[in-house]
Amino acid sequence: MSAKIEREFDVIVIGAGAVGENVADRVVRGGLTAVLVEAELVGGECSYWACMPSKALLRPGTALHGAQTVPGAEEAVTRTLDSEAVLKRRDYFTANWQDDGQAKWVEEAGIGLIRGRGRITGPRAVEVTGLDGVTYVVSARQAVVLATGSAPTAPPVPGLDGLQYWTTREATSARTVPHSLAVLGGGVAGTELAQAFARLGSAVTLVARGELLSMYPAEAAKLVLAGLRADGVDVRLNTGTERISQNDGSFTVDLADGDSIRAEKLLVATGRRAALAGLGVESVGFGPTDGKAPSLRTDSTGLVAGPAGNQDQSQNGGQWLYLVGDAAGQVMLTHQGKYSARATGDAIVARAKGELKGTPAPWSRFAQTANEHAVPNVVFTDPELASVGRSVSQAGKDGYNVSSVELPINVSGSSLHSEHYEGWAQLVVDEDRKVLLGATFAGPGVAELLHAATIAVVGQVPLDRLWHAVPSYPTISEVWLRLLEKYGL
Repeated sequence: MSAKIEREFDVIVIGAGAVGENVADRVVRGGLTAVLVEAELVGGECSYWACMPSKALLRPGTALHGAQTVPGAEEAVTRTLDSEAVLKRRDYFTANWQDDGQAKWVEEAGIGLIRGRGRITGPRAVEVTGLDGVTYVVSARQAVVLATGSAPTAPPVPGLDGLQYWTTREATSARTVPHSLAVLGGGVAGTELAQAFARLGSAVTLVARGELLSMYPAEAAKLVLAGLRADGVDVRLNTGTERISQNDGSFTVDLADGDSIRAEKLLVATGRRAALAGLGVESVGFGPTDGKAPSLRTDSTGLVAGPAGNQDQSQNGGQWLYLVGDAAGQVMLTHQGKYSARATGDAIVARAKGELKGTPAPWSRFAQTANEHAVPNVVFTDPELASVGRSVSQAGKDGYNVSSVELPINVSGSSLHSEHYEGWAQLVVDEDRKVLLGATFAGPGVAELLHAATIAVVGQVPLDRLWHAVPSYPTISEVWLRLLEKYGL
């Protein structure tokens, strides 16, 4: 019989990824106590299997290609990527999948850590099956926060179930570069990893049942598509997958058009879902009791709506259960999850001190308002694709009187950046208030344009005032002036 240890904290956070760490840090800074519960590595998906390793795989290829597009530097480039060196650098950024440094930070921040799998057993109560064989019975004086991230989803393709295919985890932690790789999925993860492995030497085929990066403007996505094809990626768009099999160490992907693809490895990157299964939320009246994965609603602070939509959770011991980051199922981006975590942590502290009652005002430090209006997102392919806020169609659906202005990025800064620079930019305008609702940029190096657009959207900067924000010359940011001039300023 395993030992049981009882412990009590103000706040219990299940999930010690970047989002969970930020919640715990925020409540501790606010004077409360907190404990993180984690069954894997402290630091979570972003640190070890997502943001950091994927960008470490992409950056060397982008740097090499950048040099190859500038006369003078181009002549000095005589070699291709050293895949072994790229993987070694990737290992450095993941700390070789050791979390000692992250765990040390948790300790120094005054946050508790229990390594194990946590499950809610009652209002403000969590039982942890410890990796050390001990069962921890933990109670929270104030709140339980679920920061458990997301899990990959697989399409219902015959033959796929039970095969040893890659998800993004296996791809970003690969020890060798496969000779050939088939990628299912034309979203951000599939597109980025297809290009990364193509530049590392794999023969890559990407299959998407729709368009590439279909959530972005078509003109921007076309530039990324051209970049993939220039790197030798065989891109099959609007193509269904009929069946997948594995024989003699390789995969065969049978397509709806009658063609077949054979590859050494198969990466399935067709989406993710909030990882809430097995956390016990249904045992305290949240979510279904039929074994299906729960889908929970939250307010602007991350507080979960109670049974039958009772937002104050009054039938479940008062306000105590929160969701943050991917677990909330709304915006699955690390930076936005950390933003939400900071707001949630501050809200928990304010409620504990009696300083916050009810729903906070939009754009206050307790509200995650940016999740509705200004979510920045970058596709780190080469060329890059960066966007923030609403698209034209989204703005129209949301009832705005919307217009847009778009043009190729063709300024002195882009010409100096690289020979034959190709880029595209768009601003989405609220015509009633004359402020930006969104912006999209595509092209080499455009990720660094995005924060200016984010500030303009969040700050609701009037366009006639934004016209006075003079871009430095010669930079790619000159495109801001060109866009505003085309708009009529």
